[in-house]
Amino acid sequence: MTRTLTVGISDCIVSKDQDAVIATHALGSCIALLIYDPLARVGGMLHYMLPTSNSDDPRGVQKPFMYADTGIPLLFRTAYQVGASKERLIVTALGGAQVIQSEDSFNIGKRNHMAMRKILWKSGVMVHNEEVGGTAPRTVHFEIASGRIVVSSGREQHEISQMRAANHGV
Repeated sequence: MTRTLTVGISDCIVSKDQDAVIATHALGSCIALLIYDPLARVGGMLHYMLPTSNSDDPRGVQKPFMYADTGIPLLFRTAYQVGASKERLIVTALGGAQVIQSEDSFNIGKRNHMAMRKILWKSGVMVHNEEVGGTAPRTVHFEIASGRIVVSSGREQHEISQMRAANHGV
């Protein structure tokens, strides 16, 4: 029986439950960072809202998953604690859209994406699959047993197979 585990904004879930599907909805300028170890069958999803925490803001400590700089390291550490290995991880980034059309936009989606890329690069982590930008929100479903990711945007839906990325050395 499939269980859906929903990741809200500023939230993260890591699981090795083979019956679990991790989902997030209405992913706009936020980024969903998904990691998957196909051998250990451990998967995790972080849905962060902003690129960096402010050291003076207590929310950085209270809500570490709100920010790329605090949430991304915590996502990886949590996955390692349940058996994932850095060398086997397949990393997928989704979101970062500019859903509010305005000339004086803050470009939060682009800033979120750049912060993620910088953090992962400094950590020696490669992104295998990436679908960022655009103007439409996305909904994501991530199956732990198979590594399959289904992305929906409006009436469109497509699949990302992380197992193919792992098998082809991408």
